[in-house]
Amino acid sequence: MERLALIEEWPVEFAAAAVVTDDGVVGSRGDEDRVVPLASVTKLLVSYGVLLAVEEGAIALEQPAGPPGATVRHLLAHASGLAFGERNSVAEPGAKRIYSSAGFEVLAELIENETNIRFADYLSEGVLAPLGMSRTRLVGPAGHGAESSLADLSAFARELLSPGLLAPETWRAATQVVFPGLDGIVPGYGRQRPCDWGLGFELRGDKRPHWTGARNTSATFGHFGQSGTFLWADPGPRISLIVLTNRDFGEWAKPRWPELSDAVVEEIAKK
Repeated sequence: MERLALIEEWPVEFAAAAVVTDDGVVGSRGDEDRVVPLASVTKLLVSYGVLLAVEEGAIALEQPAGPPGATVRHLLAHASGLAFGERNSVAEPGAKRIYSSAGFEVLAELIENETNIRFADYLSEGVLAPLGMSRTRLVGPAGHGAESSLADLSAFARELLSPGLLAPETWRAATQVVFPGLDGIVPGYGRQRPCDWGLGFELRGDKRPHWTGARNTSATFGHFGQSGTFLWADPGPRISLIVLTNRDFGEWAKPRWPELSDAVVEEIAKK
């Protein structure tokens, strides 16, 4: 993957990237074992843990959780009405897409209460260990407190393309629009009409501007983090791209992330 060399021109001290297909890692650059904070990419891992808890019967998608009238489904889809970082309601459940890290903390606590297992342990035992993600830990809040390495996230990316931990029907439900038509804001990219989201996964849809590339299909799903990290999976060409850096997301990233995504999709298409 020659185009991954683009990260070497970025204004960052550290960057690592990998391209994953159904066959595994097909290209990488940078230190694959260096552990960095994931920020909101954490939500991808936590969402998988929550969906696993649903499959195991520990919780249910329609189970009340969070503010009155909200459910586990609302919380995963950022439609509970909870504020970004606080557990106060700023809208009725199902009325708006309000991005909420606090909602993921509520989900983690719900699973702890229902299973009597610390959520970090539940996540490790149910998701991280089976995928061999030995360098990944949830060391802080469930909305943004995980740390991981490129090698570990590459294993997770392959799972996102060809799920083995979750049933196919769960994966499909998680990667399709939940509560269609809701408007909202993607942090750093402004208001999106609509602001499509699945069960924990941000969906590219027709969002403009966006942190993925113009060559990504509308079915692309994933997340980016304030710590300068992102992971997307595109079920169209069946590829995933992971990028880790040690520079917080900002204006430097907005032109470079889509450029890299487009270059990777184009290179794969030519093979």
